[in-house]
Order: sequence, then C-alpha cells, then structure tokens
Amino acid sequence: MKKKVAILFGGQSTEHEVSRVSATSVLRNIDQTKYDIYPIGITKAGLWFEYTGKLDNIESGEWEKDEYYKMPGGQNILFNKEVDVVFPVLHGLYGEDGTIQGMCKLLNIPCVGPGVMSSAMCMDKVYTKYLLENFNIKQADYVVINAHEYVENKDVLLEEIERKLGYAVFIKPSNSGSSVGITKAHNKEELIQGVEEALKYDRKILVEQAINAREIEVAVLGNDYPEASIPGEIIPAKEFYDYEAKYNSEASKLLIPAALDEAKLLSIREEAIKIYTILDCAGMARVDFLVDKETEEVYLNEVNTIPGFTKISMYPKMWQATGKTYVQLIDELIKLAIERNNK
Repeated sequence: MKKKVAILFGGQSTEHEVSRVSATSVLRNIDQTKYDIYPIGITKAGLWFEYTGKLDNIESGEWEKDEYYKMPGGQNILFNKEVDVVFPVLHGLYGEDGTIQGMCKLLNIPCVGPGVMSSAMCMDKVYTKYLLENFNIKQADYVVINAHEYVENKDVLLEEIERKLGYAVFIKPSNSGSSVGITKAHNKEELIQGVEEALKYDRKILVEQAINAREIEVAVLGNDYPEASIPGEIIPAKEFYDYEAKYNSEASKLLIPAALDEAKLLSIREEAIKIYTILDCAGMARVDFLVDKETEEVYLNEVNTIPGFTKISMYPKMWQATGKTYVQLIDELIKLAIERNNK
C-alpha cells in the first residue's frame, strides 16, 4: 500500500521563492509508484491550499492564481485527508525553525528532517554558536547585537565590534537563510549599513570576523548512524555567496569533490557528522565550513536542516556524487522520518 506524503512548499519566510523551486524538484523526482503525493502550498499570507495543478506553476509562482482556488473546492486547510509523512520543503522561518516540526509532533505524523529542538537550534545562528563552543568546535570570532541594545548603545557596540573583530566582518540576521539580509563590511560606514539591514529581518544579529576562506559544504543523512557525503566547494561569482550568487548568477561554480587532499576531505566529513550528532539532527542537514586559504584551518560556518533541493543545489548534488540518486535520496529521507517517529 502506498504511503501518503504531504509535500509542503512556499511559506511565509523570505525564502518563499526558493522553497517553490526546491519543492518542484522534489515533486518531479519522488517515486510515484511508491507514494501518493499530496502537495500543500502555503502563501506568504499564511493560507494553506492543497494544490492539484501543473508543477511548472509552483516554480513560477502562478500556482496561487490558478482558477482552482476560485472554486468551492479551493479552501484554506491544514490537512483534509489522511497523511502518513510530511516532507516540509520550507526554507527559513515557519518551516525550518521547529514550528512545522512541532505541529507534526502534536499530530503524531512523521516529518522529514530534524525534530523541534534541533531545527530551532540550527535555525538560530547565535544559539548554534553558543552550544557548539562547549564542544570546542572552531568558529569565527563574533559579537551578538540585539535590536534594543543597538538603539540604546549604538556607539558602544560599534566600538566593541571594531576592537574585537576589526574589518572585514560579516553581518547576519540570526534567524535567516539563503544569505538573505547578509552583508560584508570593510569599514564603519558599511558596518552601520549592514547592521541596520540585518535588523530588518531579525531582532538579533550576528557580526562575525571575516575569514579569507574557501566555502566547503557537506551533506549529512541519517538518524542514529549518520553518513556524510563527498564534500563540495562553492566558488561564488561575487565576493561572497549571497542570495544573488546562489540563485541568480550562472557564474558561481560548484566543485564536487572540493579541491582538497583526501586526508582533509575525510576530516571535514568526520567533523560534519560530529556537529550533526551534537545538534541532535535527524534525517538530513547540510553542514557548511570555511577553510582558511592560508592555514587550511577549518571553521564551522552554519548548519542547514532543510537545505536547498533545487536542480543546482549542493545537497542532492553531493549525494549524487557519493552514489545516491535524487530519487533514492527522497526515498531514504521518507524512511528515516518514519523510523525516527516510531522511536
């Protein structure tokens, strides 16, 4: 008997458009001989709809305009039929941060990817740092800024950043993905602009010392016995891998395997599994590293619990290079969700 799988896409985060593209790839590759597919689109306004139209309309965003929703059958729903597994292809807030995972937990429905605590922790870059510091995971030096503190003590905080980190620095919203709201500052003027830009997306932001580094990523898969893919390397078209370089520039390159010696590749895979385990991840995550171009020291950059699944995304590409097809990957993720829910 086929398992009924709900594929969630869209959502209310700044990564709504990326989610639609990722979900379209998943829907095109899932094995429909094994699964009954139940696509659920979530609008930016937070309305949930069962979608039965063309896949191309999901990717383009036209799905919300389909005549289907003007008919009596088009309705705001959560789940209006039996569902065996939920696959949230929702990047960022209200999808990758433990909220969807908590809903599934309450409904006792297996959910692809890490659980509530792990999802929330990995989504919040600041708290990921706080936790991993206790396990001696090497990370870039940083300063945390809260919105109310910045309003009250702007000059003091800026002086602390300059004293502790110098330039250049990266400024990041603590809870955001796909490099949305991230900037790089080379001086005080750019720092102020970057902080104020990041505060548009989160009340808590992270300012990190910039490392002259190569960007290395590892795909991790599994529950109690996770495995790591061959690491890949990002060669961005711009100074850093921002939203434009990730999704809109054909000049960015993905190199699999990363151009490092075998011993370094192995140690990075082992470090990825260690971090995945510490954070109690399950199902999947992409662990991103920075490798200093001069010293080759390895620093954790961040952990993504619902990595991109677009046709150019690193997570499925790294598994393909490791010997697992896109179809096999989706199948294994669904099995892992059921396995974890039964424990």
